[in-house]
Amino acid sequence: MSIYLQLHPVSPQRRYIRQAVECLRGGGVIVYPTDSCYALGCHIGDKGALARISAIRNVDRHHHFTLVCRDLADVGKYALLENWQYRLLRAYTPGAYTFILRASKETPRRLKHERRGTIGLRVPDHPVTALLLAELGEPIMSSTLWLPGEDAPRTDAAEIHQVLGNRVDLVLDGGHCGLVPTSVIDLSADHPVVVRKGRGDVSPFVGPPPV
Repeated sequence: MSIYLQLHPVSPQRRYIRQAVECLRGGGVIVYPTDSCYALGCHIGDKGALARISAIRNVDRHHHFTLVCRDLADVGKYALLENWQYRLLRAYTPGAYTFILRASKETPRRLKHERRGTIGLRVPDHPVTALLLAELGEPIMSSTLWLPGEDAPRTDAAEIHQVLGNRVDLVLDGGHCGLVPTSVIDLSADHPVVVRKGRGDVSPFVGPPPV
């Protein structure tokens, strides 16, 4: 059975966060809370761990994984940003959005959408995620913890721990996250496109981009 750590949702215990970071750096797969749902995460450079997440989610190479970032500096490293895209990101991060952007040369090829050359990025607004990213010092490769055949993401970390067993290495319980995943906004063309309406308000992304 994987390691289960119960965190304070507002002031998470740093020793538990460090344990999760050690797990990521060692090639592990973790479950952690965000401002929308629980997520599966692994180190950005670990091909084997990414394959394990794909198996848990039952997704193929066309699936858009997400780089969960600390801030816009991280986003700017892995995505190509025009001025209008940067202004939108600055206004609506951190928050419950996943943005699809053209991937930069810094993004490993296996993380890009095979046909479009894009990557999903987001900056969550959650104290556990913020501390985890600060301690790790780089983005986490992630996917919403939505299991095959289920109608909604899982939100009970203790239950997730039991269901997934040894398919993950560590579960961070940050309390209830909710059942609504992020809104997905495609910024890879010349104007925003709402791909999925989720927790984040999509009204700012309807219509032409800001000038």
